[in-house]
Formats: sequence, C-alpha cells, structure tokens
Amino acid sequence: MSMQSTLEDRLKAAFVPQRLHVINESHLHAGHHHVMNGQVAEFDGKGETHFRIRIMAEKFAGMSRLERHRAVNALFEEELRGDLHALAIETAAPGETVRW
Repeated sequence: MSMQSTLEDRLKAAFVPQRLHVINESHLHAGHHHVMNGQVAEFDGKGETHFRIRIMAEKFAGMSRLERHRAVNALFEEELRGDLHALAIETAAPGETVRW
C-alpha cells in the first residue's frame, strides 16, 4: 500500500472527515539534506516522504490547534520514525473558515 493510501485510510477511519485532501509534496523538497540510513544525503524529491494534510472533521470541534496536530501525528508515529519525513497539517471543524 502506498504511503498516501495509508494516510488517507487512517485519517478517514479515525476522524470521519467531511473534507480530506492528502497532497504529496515530496518533489518540493528535492535538494534538501535528510538523514537516511544514519547518513546525511541530498534528497532527490522522489517517493512519498513529505505530505500536506488538509482535513475538516467534527471530531476537531472544541480542540485547540495543538491538540488537533497531536491527534493527527499520533496516527502516524511509526511512519514518522521511518520513511515519512514530514507532515504539514491543516485542520478545521465544520463551520470554521478555511482557505483550501
């Protein structure tokens, strides 16, 4: 299963979102230096390492921005220790103004 599918499936199961966009932004990080296999290497921008998550869910109502981010990050602890390098997280509850 692709990383994108994994992210989407877990987010849907955990939050039952009204809106969900999972965007692979790995290509935007080409040329950046990452630690891979214990060594610093230049990242080629290929693969599924950097994602932007835009999610609107009722479960976020009453939660602070920090609580929302912690809840999303908790779903992917194992992946973030592995090949998933970064998540940009944009959350909202229904009725909140969003620009996405």
